[in-house]
Amino acid sequence: MRKRVFSGIQPTGCITLGNYIGAVKNWIELQKEYDCIFSVVDMHSITVRQDPKELRKRCMQFLCQYIACGIDPENSIMFFQSHVPQHAELSWILNCYTYMGELSRMTQFKDKSQKHAENINAGLFTYPVLMAADILLYKTDLVPVGVDQKQHLELSRDIADRFNKVYGDVFTVPEAYIPPVGARVMSLQDPTSKMSKSDPNPNGYIWILDDPDTITRKIKRAVTDSDGVIEYKEGKDGINNLLSIYGAMTGITPEDAAKEFEGKGYGDFKAGVSEIIIETLKPIRDKYNELIENKDYIEKIYKEGAERASSIARRTLSKVHRKVGFVDRV
Repeated sequence: MRKRVFSGIQPTGCITLGNYIGAVKNWIELQKEYDCIFSVVDMHSITVRQDPKELRKRCMQFLCQYIACGIDPENSIMFFQSHVPQHAELSWILNCYTYMGELSRMTQFKDKSQKHAENINAGLFTYPVLMAADILLYKTDLVPVGVDQKQHLELSRDIADRFNKVYGDVFTVPEAYIPPVGARVMSLQDPTSKMSKSDPNPNGYIWILDDPDTITRKIKRAVTDSDGVIEYKEGKDGINNLLSIYGAMTGITPEDAAKEFEGKGYGDFKAGVSEIIIETLKPIRDKYNELIENKDYIEKIYKEGAERASSIARRTLSKVHRKVGFVDRV
């Protein structure tokens, strides 16, 4: 049997170039070798207040973006997290096997608590347990994660180990998959911080649906430095970021990318980076524009995806119910 991959992305903002390089681009390759399950994790998004109409719209947009990027709904399971109720059910059970101290150490809880001080809700505190449920529900072998998500995956592993020690071999203990190149794309305006779709400065990120003029303008404004030398080395955060992006788009290392631009100025370098981004994203944008108008096709994908995901999830949850002592459902 092929190993299983689970991953998801919150439907907030738009899929950025950082999401594409660090996650979605790798999913496209992983689905060739693994049984892949990809989810729009809408339940996670409501730890922060959302406009209901906008949330529904973004969920549909994100699913279309997944497919436009190359996720194949024929080979991979794709669904909305809220359409598979076993995620919430398992999350409650796992809450009872997770310690307060573990959750209080989650760095993202601390960060979001500062950003949303008016709404530090229980869901914000416990959502790493829901993330663990997302993963463990499908007996996931491999989880594509960014460096900033490793802490959450470690918690999932700890919860799985703890449960297994009490009840036997119930959960698969997942491993992390971190791609060696382009795993962490940084902000174009602050290259010491990760590119984020929640960045208040729109010049800090590129959306995969941005038009060529917007991409060119954002790359032109990208922070570099004043020494005028294109090389990949410590202390050149802005240049390193652009080289990493170029390398990830072309399949070469940042060091080799630097050699391609050796002796050229920053203007030519940024033009080259813009060109490869535009070239890569054009077919994605074109495909997205087709998909977003084909609502019947998209509805078919997420309905069938939820059915396939639920079939797997029910088996896992039924086993968990028996282990903890719940009466069998009839």
